[in-house]
Amino acid sequence: MHWYEKLNQYFPIEEMKAKEHMELLLKERGDIYHKDEGPNHVLIYVEFDNFVFVDYLFVSKDARGQGLGRKLIDKLKQKGKAVILEVEPVNYEDTDSEKRLRFYAREGFEHASSIGYRRRSLATNEVNEMEILYWAPNDESEEMIYEAMCKTYRLIHKYKDEEIYGEAFDPVQKVLSIDETKESNILKELN
Repeated sequence: MHWYEKLNQYFPIEEMKAKEHMELLLKERGDIYHKDEGPNHVLIYVEFDNFVFVDYLFVSKDARGQGLGRKLIDKLKQKGKAVILEVEPVNYEDTDSEKRLRFYAREGFEHASSIGYRRRSLATNEVNEMEILYWAPNDESEEMIYEAMCKTYRLIHKYKDEEIYGEAFDPVQKVLSIDETKESNILKELN
């Protein structure tokens, strides 16, 4: 099965980039946009000078529980930069969402609770709320993580959006916000 089809079957439509978008990023932004693929995984990530953003991480059901996800995350951690990703909030009707959060908690990720992320899907026109998780080897602040997310959104998520989708995603100021007074922590709430 093609790597895009694996991702498309696993991730909700509102979280998926168009195949054309991802292929264009791999071709035109291959300096920063990378694909690591094997028989049981697809890892799509962005690497900048001071952080790595995980766009998609898929491990097939057959390979779960065998340490493949940990190996892929460790490979990114070895770069010595902050590792950032978006996750959907826990949906107790979807056991995968809680398992994903527990996995990232075990891997030492923190919840960037001060960062709000609300992106309108061009596929469904619905606003999606996502949470930001990060691993900070150099005690990176949530402010730095916020700036990294803004950069990723502008350079990756919005890359040629009008050309590909026929309309633009919302501007970064409408999608990402930072509020130092927010207290919730989705990883600590799992216990």
